[in-house]
Amino acid sequence: MTRIEPRSRKPDRRRHFWSNVAAVAYKEASVIRHDRALIATVFAQPLMMLVLFGWALSNKPANVPWAVLDQSHSALSRRLVQDVWSTGYFLPPRAVQSYDTGRTMLKRGKVVALLVIPQDFRRRVERGQAEVQLLLDGSDPLSAARVGGYIGQVAAAFKVTPEPPPARLPDELVRALGPIDLRQRFWFNATLDDHEFFLAALAGMLLTNLCLSATSLGLVGERESGTYEQMLAQPTTPLEIVLGKLVPYVGLCYAVMLFATLSAGIFFGVWPQGSWSTLLLVTLPFVLASLAIGVLVSTLARTSAQAVFITVFFILPSFVLSGSMYPYQLMPHGVREIGDLFPLRWYQIALRRIVERGAGLPEVIGPILALLLLFAAILTAIRARVKPRLG
Repeated sequence: MTRIEPRSRKPDRRRHFWSNVAAVAYKEASVIRHDRALIATVFAQPLMMLVLFGWALSNKPANVPWAVLDQSHSALSRRLVQDVWSTGYFLPPRAVQSYDTGRTMLKRGKVVALLVIPQDFRRRVERGQAEVQLLLDGSDPLSAARVGGYIGQVAAAFKVTPEPPPARLPDELVRALGPIDLRQRFWFNATLDDHEFFLAALAGMLLTNLCLSATSLGLVGERESGTYEQMLAQPTTPLEIVLGKLVPYVGLCYAVMLFATLSAGIFFGVWPQGSWSTLLLVTLPFVLASLAIGVLVSTLARTSAQAVFITVFFILPSFVLSGSMYPYQLMPHGVREIGDLFPLRWYQIALRRIVERGAGLPEVIGPILALLLLFAAILTAIRARVKPRLG
């Protein structure tokens, strides 16, 4: 009797292997197909990013806040201001009565540019020797350079005889000599170094990523492991449970913030120009609000996969709309207001004021209050989602 060689069984083993793989793949595909929340999150993210990068975001300045110190109060000075505004890139100018007031508005980030028109402006224009000063917020180098270029083109094309205001200026930033010599001065970043713009908000982006990633899988992980009911059976309120989950991460977040700040100073020379105590103070409400968002995501998600996708869905728009990577002042209305809902928006404002502008506590009171309000609102939403007791 002939004995069968083992090699003849290899095709059967291969078919069995791929049959098992196909069976498991079919099972997982069926689970994903019935997970409508996961599918909606997966397809909503690319749609949102397409809208942001295709419509909302642009390097061309728009809605630029600016102020004017008009010491001349002449028809020519008013026409110069009108010509700048008519370019379509600027909001209506905010008139200031003193140089110090304009400097304060620049320091607090309320305006990007301050145009100073001297008292003898009319006489100097008629003689062809007019000069105006333009103070620019250099903490955002790209926007400062473009805004200065647009105003410089208006000054170079200014005529003593009135003419219709020009249409929207081209994008080329060519500064030519004309009837008005525009003296530009960049504050907070005199050399327009891009590193200062990104490093100033580095701690905020790192903390956002850490806070959401660390806490978004908390409650959903306990629900999947079967310990969620045991937690609810304890004599604790939902608020106590949430705060207890947040506290251990606060110290870790402070360590990351100090590491990012010290590294930027040691290796790149970007040190906070303002108060260190204010920096530590404003970090606490931001960390609490960001951690709370992670817990809220964990209460909304039913599975770990959903929690991960929702977290990524939140992190990417937070980086873009907050102003950490793109100046929020230049965003169109509607998109700019959506960015106010992200804690990173207010934290990066405080960071830039402290790191680049030398701000103290009075200059960051607004961001601190906004972060506290966001934290309270998120806690309220979490309390409504977390079941207080079993049954």
